[in-house]
Amino acid sequence: MTTEAPAAAPAAPAPHRWWILAVIGIAQLMVVLDATIVNIALPSAQQDLGFSDGDRQWVVTAYALAFGSLLLLGGRIADLFGRRITFLVGLVGFAGASALGGAAGSFEVLIAARALQGVFGALLAPAALSLLTTTFTDAKERARAFGVYGAIAGAGGAIGLLLGGVLTEYLDWRWTMYVNLLFAVVAFVGGAMLLQRTARDRTATLDIPGTVLVSTGLFAIVYGFSNAESHDWSDVATWGCLAAGGVLVAAFAWWQARAAHPLLPLRVLLDRNRGASFLSVLISGVGMFGVFLFLTYYLQASLAYTPIETGLAFLPMVAALMITATLSTSVLVARFGPRPVVSLGMGVSAAGLVWLTGLDLASDYAAHVMPVLVVTGLGMGLVIAPAMSLAVAGVAAEDAGVASAAVNTMQQIGGSIGTALLNTLAASAATDYLADKDPRDPAVLAQAALESYATAYWWSAGFFAAGLVVAVVLYRRGRVAEDPAGAPVVHM
Repeated sequence: MTTEAPAAAPAAPAPHRWWILAVIGIAQLMVVLDATIVNIALPSAQQDLGFSDGDRQWVVTAYALAFGSLLLLGGRIADLFGRRITFLVGLVGFAGASALGGAAGSFEVLIAARALQGVFGALLAPAALSLLTTTFTDAKERARAFGVYGAIAGAGGAIGLLLGGVLTEYLDWRWTMYVNLLFAVVAFVGGAMLLQRTARDRTATLDIPGTVLVSTGLFAIVYGFSNAESHDWSDVATWGCLAAGGVLVAAFAWWQARAAHPLLPLRVLLDRNRGASFLSVLISGVGMFGVFLFLTYYLQASLAYTPIETGLAFLPMVAALMITATLSTSVLVARFGPRPVVSLGMGVSAAGLVWLTGLDLASDYAAHVMPVLVVTGLGMGLVIAPAMSLAVAGVAAEDAGVASAAVNTMQQIGGSIGTALLNTLAASAATDYLADKDPRDPAVLAQAALESYATAYWWSAGFFAAGLVVAVVLYRRGRVAEDPAGAPVVHM
């Protein structure tokens, strides 16, 4: 069965739309880099506030929990109350939470601030992506805009590592929070001046049961995977939360088929290209942590790089990612369709991660590390930008916010799974290596660390290989038919 929404006249291009892209890009960068910018600052914050190693993970996890579990709600709020006002409120709230975190005098206040950042980030991120979708109505311009947006989404983690290193080394760990005030002020002024008001749909209502089901379900899933870092997989705090989260998400899907005003209308998910794109974003979110997280450990712990040197080391990957992200959406997908482009990106990313397994204590940056980073960045750019663009392509204007939220949710859940799963597998590999060796020998400990990193890279490569299969099987053949009215087409 094929259902097509009635076609509407193409909307006139928004004035100052490229300036709007800059504003949206600044806001998105702030949200994405906050997932990693505090990582390098954690030792300094821990020493200053006096919290334990066991509590340290919650500085990262509090943000992920609030952000990941509330994204769909944030997307629907943007649809119901207006994307412009949601975007601006999200910016103000994020800035306020960042100021609170920067001034935190205790661990509890810091965790509360990070959770509040996640709450307002869940408003901000889907509003930003849906504004991008509705601002660029021309297919070619939209492709270029999504290339820039995808590059920011993919490179934001590495930029966060670099910026976190610079701020921590030359200023203070608190500036990893305060820096958001600068981003937020610039984006708020630009948004207030450039974004057009959107009318609120007063006939629609919020799906309260769906909101409760999906928010608690996603919270349980993210919390369960976060617990896997500090608890065993057999611990009830891990598998119990994961099982409960799975049941709640399944109940949410059942409810969405029956609700009068569903939080996530199933028409958003049922298109094959969109479904493939959601899965591609999820898989790439898992796999990317094999690069960002464990290569950061390798550079600092094994090669003794400073925080700034570590951040600078990622710049060639960021540059490569931005090149292919822009090229893929503006040229390659338009000419060849998404299947070969995303499939190639998954394959190249998998090959790059396999290449990473060969790094050792004698590896040279220029000869060994930089080339693999460039290759991996080229592959990721071919995946992230086209997948994010196609995940919201063709949705009706009233669904733009929640479709955008679903994309962000996939990336966030993927990152949370990647962090917990790869950390656990890497730790097990190191333990197995040390089983019959002297753990007091520094050379043995260094080799155990390399074994743990290689294990994470192999698993990340496996995720990208699975993504290659998903892209080949699910994406339709040929080029994507562009509908300038943005009317959704659902194929069943």
